[in-house]
Amino acid sequence: MIRRFTIALIVVCLSVPSATGEPKATFVGASEVPLDNPHDLKLSPDGKRLFVADVGNNRIAILDPESLELTGVFGADHQSGTHDIDFDAQGRAYVADTHNNRVTIYDMAGLTATLVGEIDARIRGPEGVLAHPNGRVYVAGAWSGNVVAFLNGKAVAELKGLSSPHDLERTAQGDIWLSDAGNNRMLLLTPDLEIVRELKGPPYNFNGVRYQDILANGTIIAADKNSHTVKIIGEDGHLIMVLGSGRAERGPGKFTTPEGVETRGDTVWISDSGNNRVVKYTIDLN
Repeated sequence: MIRRFTIALIVVCLSVPSATGEPKATFVGASEVPLDNPHDLKLSPDGKRLFVADVGNNRIAILDPESLELTGVFGADHQSGTHDIDFDAQGRAYVADTHNNRVTIYDMAGLTATLVGEIDARIRGPEGVLAHPNGRVYVAGAWSGNVVAFLNGKAVAELKGLSSPHDLERTAQGDIWLSDAGNNRMLLLTPDLEIVRELKGPPYNFNGVRYQDILANGTIIAADKNSHTVKIIGEDGHLIMVLGSGRAERGPGKFTTPEGVETRGDTVWISDSGNNRVVKYTIDLN
């Protein structure tokens, strides 16, 4: 396993296309929008807009997913420390309004967001939110060290004993991957918040793993903040490759404290948070 990790790191850092069928990632471009410590990001349900939790500006920034140009913003008049966003089946937006200890809920009409509700029970410092197709909204309380599932605004399940839990992302089967950042691990949870699997230690060597996305085939793409890398892990737990040099840098294949991940097909958007930008890659996992 150690040998596999080392080879993958070299291939991705060099960003050299391989003729031998090895996985590779190709840098496409980076935003020039004035962002401040962007965190997680999410495509709109129609895929036409990329919503970015712009922490330092206390807002959601809306980018064109192709050009990465700014097309709109909302929330700066009432959000504080915005960390995450997700959408439910009706297209409502759920935003982790972290420093206000709540999740804010919006009706969306194009670029216009109307605040229609909030969730604030049993959580402090929420940094992750997932609107699940089962009707529940899952919230990770980074400061309260828990994940709470809400149904119609009422808490119906809770997982305690975590350390700075962050992102929650759904698998194709309906289970949930959680980034338990302070414990340097990822947990696979049932919809009732029972732990069924843990990824920790070698070969992943997580160091403050933050936000992630799950491909249709179960592959995890996770931003590992303090190692300045993005780690790609197969459904079977195999570490496929690592994107980034392991040092705080700026440039193709390089990151400084990356936080957010969003995918569509072979395209990956990553919040290169310490460099105050969103970067775009294509991946070929063969």
